[in-house]
Amino acid sequence: MEEKKETSSLMHDLKETKPTATSPMKYVGIFLVVILLGVASGYGLTKVMGGSNHAAGAPTYSVSTGKTFGVTDTKDYPDTAEGTLQAGGIDGEGAYHLVRPGGASQNVYMTSSVVDLSQFIGKKVKVWGSTQTAQHAGWLMDVGKVEVE
Repeated sequence: MEEKKETSSLMHDLKETKPTATSPMKYVGIFLVVILLGVASGYGLTKVMGGSNHAAGAPTYSVSTGKTFGVTDTKDYPDTAEGTLQAGGIDGEGAYHLVRPGGASQNVYMTSSVVDLSQFIGKKVKVWGSTQTAQHAGWLMDVGKVEVE
């Protein structure tokens, strides 16, 4: 029997290839599709997860007369004030304010890192807080405890 020897050539003919030009519009289109998918998925997730206008992780309260919210030890919050809580500060100071008898000069402007004050808007409340230095507000308070009256 005869054995056939196959030889393979180590040499190849190299054909010159031209690089293909990719249109920049293709990349712009891909970028826009990715952005639209991100926006759509974010919108869809807020609808599915029941998105709200409260800060993520902020507790929601069942607000009713006589209930107290915030810290129990008020030694760091020695000042008190009573009135109807409204949204809005004054010239960048406070995010909320208490409307008290005597007009706007008697308002107490407030912030709080302890209690979500947005849930008490329109309610008559008593607050315990710590008076802060202010440039525009007559009284600026960091609130630590809220009691619904």
